[in-house]
Amino acid sequence: MNLSRRISAISPSVTIAVSAQAARMRAEGQDIVSFGAGEPDFDTPEFIKQAATEALNAGDTKYTPRSGQALRQVIAEKLAAENGLSVGAENVAVTFGGKHALYCAFQALLEPGQKVLIPSPYWVSYPNMVTLAGGEPVILPTGQDDGFQLRPEQVAEAAGEASILVLNSPCNPTGVTYSPQTLAAIAEIVLESDLLVFSDEVYEKLVYGDAEFVSFAALDSRLPERTVTFNTLSKTYAMTGWRLGWLAGPEPVAAAVRKLMSQSTTNPVSFAQAAALAAYTDPRGAETCEQMRQEFERRGRHMAERLNAIDGVRCLAPTGAFYCFPDVSAHYGRTLGGIEVTDSLSFTRAALEAVQVALVPGVAFGADAHVRLNFATSTENIDKGLDRLEKLLR
Repeated sequence: MNLSRRISAISPSVTIAVSAQAARMRAEGQDIVSFGAGEPDFDTPEFIKQAATEALNAGDTKYTPRSGQALRQVIAEKLAAENGLSVGAENVAVTFGGKHALYCAFQALLEPGQKVLIPSPYWVSYPNMVTLAGGEPVILPTGQDDGFQLRPEQVAEAAGEASILVLNSPCNPTGVTYSPQTLAAIAEIVLESDLLVFSDEVYEKLVYGDAEFVSFAALDSRLPERTVTFNTLSKTYAMTGWRLGWLAGPEPVAAAVRKLMSQSTTNPVSFAQAAALAAYTDPRGAETCEQMRQEFERRGRHMAERLNAIDGVRCLAPTGAFYCFPDVSAHYGRTLGGIEVTDSLSFTRAALEAVQVALVPGVAFGADAHVRLNFATSTENIDKGLDRLEKLLR
């Protein structure tokens, strides 16, 4: 049996693979500290779970009509109230998570060979999604010394032959939040080109310190027709397992995604939509999100300080999301725990096998000098894992 070329051209998700390996080792009785997959350690708020339970008890277990019309309207109202975007339900498509929204949008918009501009470090799935849709990923590198910020001139130089620019702020894996001024400068370049922007805003509520979040499409009245905004309930409301996300953009894009879903997945789960309605409309949603944000801010600051105190490790303090992305390349060329370390893969292997700490190699994000650590875990776990890592590197 021969697999298709498109499936053979992509790689499995490294973040999922790391978490799966850590889970296997934990099941074998090993004491693993995992900084792997990006998932809040908080439970889904009780009022959200109760809304799903009530929907189930009311018999809301059938096919949902009209592609989640009620939830699409609530999302449109949320965008108007919180993001400064005037859209209608017709501009929204509800999907099985934010990842699914991105996948469907690439499938709906890309022709074979069209170029997509992706700043690196990037979320692990962007290039593979582009490849699956027949497009060509074009990587625009950024560095820690520049704050992992894409420069407008990089966009200007690459825009001529490209169709889509992907922006992710706050960013996974770097923890960086673009300033409104930087985004506005990029927007000017976009408006002078034919680029469509995919603005991944799944961490919009998790912003720290003096950082300010702004939706890209809200920067200029011309941008809503040139921007597709992506979001999910997974990070904001600790609903990763509920698999519910969405996109909002020009009406033809949203309609195309809903059409694609009609032939692939049909509509999102009925009682999960009831839970999402509660998350967006109940005042307790904003309250619980803010409680998580404050705790993540404290943990992120603590993790970055501890990482920077380790010889040979450099880390930017995160201003969003829940990741630290330190440069550990000063330790390449060493033997750690009996393992010769030459890159981020061997570094993470040494950390896992020698001291039972699970990290994600930076090569998965297009930045081999780095590793990613998720601080959506307890402070006790953070200190336990970093004590072990510090001992290994010392």
